[in-house]
Amino acid sequence: MSVHAFNPAQKTRAGLTVVPDHLDERTVDADVFRSVFRRHAAGVVVITADAGHGPAGFTATSLVSVSSLPPLVSFSIATTASAWPAIQSTQSVVINFLDARQRDLAGRFATSGIDRFAEPTRWSRLRTGEPVLDDAPSYLRALVEHRFAVGSNHIVVARLAVHAERREHDPLLYHDGQYVTTA
Repeated sequence: MSVHAFNPAQKTRAGLTVVPDHLDERTVDADVFRSVFRRHAAGVVVITADAGHGPAGFTATSLVSVSSLPPLVSFSIATTASAWPAIQSTQSVVINFLDARQRDLAGRFATSGIDRFAEPTRWSRLRTGEPVLDDAPSYLRALVEHRFAVGSNHIVVARLAVHAERREHDPLLYHDGQYVTTA
């Protein structure tokens, strides 16, 4: 049920009303979970790493700012993801932010069973060795501090070390099963 409270911007005082919502409550299983979060817009990044066996990377919509002092972020990765072995053993990652025109790049790093770093992906290495996407408008280099097993995933907490912004950009978002932007 919804409750409407007094709005001081209005000249009249409507009072407190209770409005019943028309709910279809369901138990949250994996299908309902996916359905609910398809409707939650999220920023899109590609997280890259190299634990000594070649570059690995994946598209993520789970990037969250955790703390500004110290500067910490977190993201989630499935333990079944092909990039998990690299993320599991690396000491650092690069968070590549994508712009509104990079739907194909996001899709490439979300696709299983392909070499995500093969052509047409343009990438290089930072001086510290991590793979970075050359076309990412900005990136963060982060040092992994914690990995927590949670359900079928791991939550990774990383301390931000370096930021580089190559150009201004409109963000790439993921909503309702597709890549979109704010425009």
